[in-house]
Amino acid sequence: MSSEIFYFVLIGIVVVFISGIRIVRPTQRGLIERLGKYNRFANPGFNWIFPVIEVIYILNVTEQMIEANPQEIITNDNLNAKVDAQVYFKIRSDEQSVKNAVYNVQNCQYQIVNLARTTLRNIIGTMTLKSANSERGKINADLHSVLLRETESWGLQIVRTELKEIDPPKDVQETMNKVVKAENEKIAAIDYATATETVADGAKRAEIKKAEGIKQAKILAAEGEAEAIRLVNEAAEQYFVGNAQVLRRLEMVETALKSNAKIVVPSGSDLVNVIGEMAGILPIKTPDKK
Repeated sequence: MSSEIFYFVLIGIVVVFISGIRIVRPTQRGLIERLGKYNRFANPGFNWIFPVIEVIYILNVTEQMIEANPQEIITNDNLNAKVDAQVYFKIRSDEQSVKNAVYNVQNCQYQIVNLARTTLRNIIGTMTLKSANSERGKINADLHSVLLRETESWGLQIVRTELKEIDPPKDVQETMNKVVKAENEKIAAIDYATATETVADGAKRAEIKKAEGIKQAKILAAEGEAEAIRLVNEAAEQYFVGNAQVLRRLEMVETALKSNAKIVVPSGSDLVNVIGEMAGILPIKTPDKK
């Protein structure tokens, strides 16, 4: 009889031991309560609780993402915008943070979603639809700052916030598309006009350079002609000083020849000597013929 009781007791102990085994993964942390009161912290690995008397609450401490469900927000210019956002957060892994996440807030994900939606209404409600679309970075930063401050006592870390979309009404979107298209066409026209003006300026500068080159060439040619005339004058002064009459007679002979005047050349005389006598120049002696 005693052996049977022993086996029953042994089996009972084994069952109780096995039923009290709890394995906590590296991505989790746990809180163990005994009779409704916090007792100890459960780190990753093997943990044992006393069945019925103790209860363990296990929390995920990895980064999580929740959707701040789409909502209609009236902007400062009285337009309805459909806004959607995402919030990335995680529970800090230290004991106090895990306790705060369990005991300081009920259903932290639900609380974060509602807080994010309320904060977005407050932020975007003070902005126009155009500024809200162009300042998404500022909206994300403001939303992150508010969530970080408000959840400080919850044992959470708000990693980042992402504004997914800001969709205006369909008719407003069409109008905005037309405005953007017109602005793009305007910019393209300005760029084309600027390019055309640049080409025209280049052609103008090329013509000016060409004219300056022609001008410089003419100046150099004129200087060359003047230098040639100067050299001729110097040669004339050098070789004809004191022979003005001879030069005058040569000019008269040249004029007479141009006027087809008849010149009688005596027989036996050289033409060169005859012209020289007309100009008053000594005749050229020719060797006697034997």
